[in-house]
Amino acid sequence: MTMTIINKSGIAANIIFLRKELVRRGLYGFCIPYSDKYQKNYVPSSAFRLKWISGFSGSDGIAIVLLKRSALFVDGRYIQQASIEVDPELFEQINITEQSPHQWLAAVLPYGVNFGYDPWLHTLNNIKQLRQACNIVGAQLISCDINPIDTVWKDRPSFKEAPVIFHPINFSGRSSIKKRADLSNIMILNKFDVTILSAPESVAWLLNLRGGDVPFTPVLLSFAFMYKDGSVDLFIDSKKLTPETISYLGKTVHIIDPDNFGKSIDRLNDKCVYLDPNTTPFWIINRLIKARVHIEYGLDLCALPRACKNSIELDGMRHAHRRDGAVLVRFLAWLSETIENSEVTELSAAEMLDKYRVGGLYYQYPSFQTISATGSNSALPHYHVTELSNRPLVKGQLYLFDSGGQYLDGTTDVTRTIALGGAIGAEECRRFTQILNGHISLAMARFPKGTTGNQLDSLARQFLWADGLDYDHGTGHGVGSYLGVHEGPHCISKNSNIQALSPGMVVSNEPGYYKSGSYGIRIENLQIVCSWINQDDREYFKFEILTLVPIDLTLIDKSLLSATKIDWINSYHARIREELMPLLDTITAQWLILATQPI
Repeated sequence: MTMTIINKSGIAANIIFLRKELVRRGLYGFCIPYSDKYQKNYVPSSAFRLKWISGFSGSDGIAIVLLKRSALFVDGRYIQQASIEVDPELFEQINITEQSPHQWLAAVLPYGVNFGYDPWLHTLNNIKQLRQACNIVGAQLISCDINPIDTVWKDRPSFKEAPVIFHPINFSGRSSIKKRADLSNIMILNKFDVTILSAPESVAWLLNLRGGDVPFTPVLLSFAFMYKDGSVDLFIDSKKLTPETISYLGKTVHIIDPDNFGKSIDRLNDKCVYLDPNTTPFWIINRLIKARVHIEYGLDLCALPRACKNSIELDGMRHAHRRDGAVLVRFLAWLSETIENSEVTELSAAEMLDKYRVGGLYYQYPSFQTISATGSNSALPHYHVTELSNRPLVKGQLYLFDSGGQYLDGTTDVTRTIALGGAIGAEECRRFTQILNGHISLAMARFPKGTTGNQLDSLARQFLWADGLDYDHGTGHGVGSYLGVHEGPHCISKNSNIQALSPGMVVSNEPGYYKSGSYGIRIENLQIVCSWINQDDREYFKFEILTLVPIDLTLIDKSLLSATKIDWINSYHARIREELMPLLDTITAQWLILATQPI
């Protein structure tokens, strides 16, 4: 979504409409998370309820509207953005790491009131926390069959469904039948009769299907039951399926109208059902409980095999990143030339970057909305340029761009921070080099089997920590293969994560630093977890870098780098030249040679 400015009168009116509806329903308050019933990072415009009620356009947050006060909860990534987009007279703005929504509720809810929630938009853990807060003050937690916002949101966009196509085996690397056979063996071993798949990326991966129901991510918004015999009930409007797709799915995949989803759950009453409580909406769990189904909880059975990509998928990712690297080098060469003679703005730069990808082999569309930011705008980690916020790119400032593409053979995501010519301050160069130091330290890591992302996270932060500085986002997120640019179950973060890193996983490496009102810096590559050596009967892993885009040498303070780190930079740039030169025109190749000369 695009960052907005405060629309005080419009948001105030929306709050009035909602509060009148809450009074009509006998509710004292209501919880509005950023999510739809599929718990996705990207949601269709019909699910922008958080933005409608608060003005906040970020992709993570929770609002609580009570009859006399309201609060918006965001993490450190969005504190600055919320301060720009959300009227503090309408919403208290709270860092969720300092006070959670349920802690706030327990402190402010009056005794005995009714507090509402939409069971499709919350997971089991969310409901446990809300119920605990209500119990503390003697309030009642009330499930709303119809979301109150949907009742009063008069110009709510309609949901536009997109056709579903199959993803060929030359890209997926493994047939749906074989994937289901593997999962069937796990289910039989654990005596699971059915697993419910509520994560769209899992449905897409398991059935080798792709859709276009949400921006930037080729998923189909649907639920599925997989049975231990490998058959699947897919709950989707049959009109979305082409005859070719229906033929591809075969007789073991049963297409069922979504209106029959609840009744289908009720028919599972004698089954053992396995599901992931962190991705399954509470509505489904509650319906299963009422049907007296035996439920087993655990990680989505598709999550690990989806994350640990096969050799065909990994080769596809390598090819996609090579082509994408050539695109970004063309963009950087264009920018260095154009900024000397013409005005370039954040908006025109973003448009040009996106334009360079169009028409490329297997390219479909961006993997997220391009971040194009200079000056104080770059201090907002998730800034998105608009006509109102657009700034010219000025010499002597930093420019940060974060961009990616969806290709049939892979998904890309890269961030670079560059100097726009002129004199860049010593402070900015120090911060850039500290971030680069951390980035390289993580890229060079060697670690034993069983290591989790939070055990590696400090490698990227240590050089900023030495100056008493840090950043408020994770260091790395998982990435899908022509699927979500943000996927689990693995990540690299300070937060606890029990999922070990395993070969075939793709994860980002993106430390950063953001000085409020001044500048922002981030360096991001994607990398594959690979086997390294067996030592003392223990398996060790390393990272293979996918991203092939130069690092701005003019921002590096060599005095802060070890000889090993300098060798890493020179080796990385030599690899970029070797792999990308055959894809470039003469002028762009000359620019690349200068941009990657040894230091």
